[in-house]
Amino acid sequence: MSHVFLREIRRTDLPLINGWRGDRSLIEQLGSPFRHVGPEVDERWFEQYLATRTNNVRLAICTSNEQMIGAVYLLGIDWVNRNTEFAIWIGDPAARNRGIGEAATRQALDHAFLDLNLERIYLHVLTNNTRAIKLYRKVGFVQEGIQRRAVYKGGEYRDLLLMSLLRHEYRAGRPLGR
Repeated sequence: MSHVFLREIRRTDLPLINGWRGDRSLIEQLGSPFRHVGPEVDERWFEQYLATRTNNVRLAICTSNEQMIGAVYLLGIDWVNRNTEFAIWIGDPAARNRGIGEAATRQALDHAFLDLNLERIYLHVLTNNTRAIKLYRKVGFVQEGIQRRAVYKGGEYRDLLLMSLLRHEYRAGRPLGR
């Protein structure tokens, strides 16, 4: 598995993130629609994040040389019910299919369960994104249901798979010493 580390996103990451938002092939794999996003919009998005970071964690996935290659998010943290929505994207095409997504996901899960004391992490993934679904199952997520025709992408409606991971499932699948 590739060596990566997570750190909070920074304002200096915005040009890179903005470039990834313009990559149709990348956005096609995510639940959100493709939209043209200008740098000013990302500036406001970052300001909104700073204002709501109590309930959101946005982390850059970085290589050992500190190059940002993707991002992982814990969104809408519900501190009463102790749950959050998980999202990940590997923006750098050269970093895909190298185990980086798994490493970053495991680190984000460690942070969510061990540092933030969360009980449940859930995610939505396009049913045709088999590579992501395979990763999520590998790290312990289980399918809860399907949201039929929930997302409009590429001129058609697509289904979303709802998956989750509970604290006791995470602990059962976590190797000792990690």
